[in-house]
Amino acid sequence: MPRPLVGLILLGVGTLVAAVTQSDLQSTAGQQSTSGLQSTITNWTEPLPGPLQGRASVIDGDTVEIAGQRVRFNGIDAPESRQHCDDAKGFDYPCGRRAAQALDKFLAASRPLHCSFVDRDQYGRLVGNCNRADGRSVQKWLVEQGLALDWPRYSNGAFAAAQVSAKAAHRGVWQGRFDQPWDWRAANADKVESVSEQSTGFGLLGGCSIKGNISAKGERIYHVPGQKYYSQTRISQVSGERWFCSEADAQAAGWRKARR
Repeated sequence: MPRPLVGLILLGVGTLVAAVTQSDLQSTAGQQSTSGLQSTITNWTEPLPGPLQGRASVIDGDTVEIAGQRVRFNGIDAPESRQHCDDAKGFDYPCGRRAAQALDKFLAASRPLHCSFVDRDQYGRLVGNCNRADGRSVQKWLVEQGLALDWPRYSNGAFAAAQVSAKAAHRGVWQGRFDQPWDWRAANADKVESVSEQSTGFGLLGGCSIKGNISAKGERIYHVPGQKYYSQTRISQVSGERWFCSEADAQAAGWRKARR
């Protein structure tokens, strides 16, 4: 075979080998990149639990706790626990606490609470849409009563009509002057309670673990760790329930010990 032809054949083979090798390397690199992305995405996300139902303990005007899970209502924002507003006559009142108290009464009228979840917030709380046992939307009711605002950033205007109704009727915060909760937080960072401070549990009360519950009949009953219903008993401070550091304290305050 003439030497020029041999050279051309060898050159072609070398080019083909190089192309195949480069293709393999690119394919491998692509697989590694995709694998890395999937791993990163997996690390960023945590599966949401299925729908949850149970007796809810009110934390503040837009947050409850069900079976140990903290739930933030989706698409609305209520005044902060330490936030104050002005009523129709210009008098200052604790609108954050009023919202929490009204929510507690609303939930107590039709239990259990049913929630389905759409996300987790920056604090790890579940973000969900919640209805009472009778099917009424908790978020819509809060906005209708002027106890919370539609939060367009997250609601896409889902509760805008309810807010128009509340504003027209001068219900809740719409009776006077107030700061939007998100603006109030930005201006009062030193007054905003952290998630741990909002807890009705041990973090807030320095280890006081006795639960002072008020039954449906109005009986004041306390539960100590180890008793049958201790773990499932939830405390709603806005409705008068509380934690105690000793049984003597509970008894002195008028509570009796649970029989089981």
